[in-house]
Amino acid sequence: MQRMIYDYTKSILERVSYAPDLFVKELKKAVKNLLPYELEHLKNWLNYYTKEKPELQKCLSVVERNKNCQTESKV
Repeated sequence: MQRMIYDYTKSILERVSYAPDLFVKELKKAVKNLLPYELEHLKNWLNYYTKEKPELQKCLSVVERNKNCQTESKV
């Protein structure tokens, strides 16, 4: 079931990639809904996907920020 959510998240992000503000909004939703290992997969996919879309590269900070928050809450 979770894999379906991950795949659905990727398809949504691809559909809204024309608008960075929508992309960030959907990325924030994904960060809330995905499991930690899925976030790692999403981060890898985002690095690949945004290589040719420089306007979206700044959006990667949303995932990084969340990763840091999760690490701090575990300590």
